[in-house]
Amino acid sequence: MTQYGFFFDQSRCNNCHVCSIACRDWNGIEPGPVKWVRMMQWEKGAFPVPAMHTLFATCYHCENPVCVDACTNGALFKEDEFGAVLLDEDKCRGCRQCWLACPYGAPQYADNAIGTPMSKCTMCYDKLVQGELPVCVASCPQRALDFGPLEEMEERYGSVHELEDMPDGSVVKPAVVFKPRAERKTLVPYDPVEAARLMGGRIDQLPDLYDDPSFAIEYDPAIVGYNTLVMKASSVEETLARSKNEDG
Repeated sequence: MTQYGFFFDQSRCNNCHVCSIACRDWNGIEPGPVKWVRMMQWEKGAFPVPAMHTLFATCYHCENPVCVDACTNGALFKEDEFGAVLLDEDKCRGCRQCWLACPYGAPQYADNAIGTPMSKCTMCYDKLVQGELPVCVASCPQRALDFGPLEEMEERYGSVHELEDMPDGSVVKPAVVFKPRAERKTLVPYDPVEAARLMGGRIDQLPDLYDDPSFAIEYDPAIVGYNTLVMKASSVEETLARSKNEDG
């Protein structure tokens, strides 16, 4: 079996959601919490070097898909031609054992009730057998995505299979290669404390925004709405909130 996989360039992605919308359109997924492609976004750091992180989150069609073994109904299987993890919808009973096993929260549900059938990314198997790319990859305007045999992706882009803040994938071995976001570089040296002081000042007798420049530089991460990556949300409502709803 040749294992196919995705590539995602974190620096190129601007979270436009074209991949997610294209996936919905091609697969006929109704607006709502079911997202075969989720675009995750979370913020880290403070002035002067805050950083917005994005993640292309889907089923990574792992080389060792623990979800397949976890499903007591035999609804999940790994096909041989592309290494895609596929679902037999007739066998799914919505027991959610696959979701519990998957470190990435890839199985998708329309609501929170036990028994609701699961659905998931198919790797666009229907397009692959026609010699075409997955619709998410083909639609990306920033060329942040690529797809092909996993060995080819590794030769072309490297062997990073896990981005910062992602769950440990050493057991499941996700069929995806990542290029981490490029670290910001200081092109012109400056004093960040002085910059914060200047930013806090105002003209025309208005009071300064703050007295201590550390107010702008030091912060409590808890005040940031999405300061961590959560790939396995506790409810469909949290899934919608954490993966920036593109339905509106």
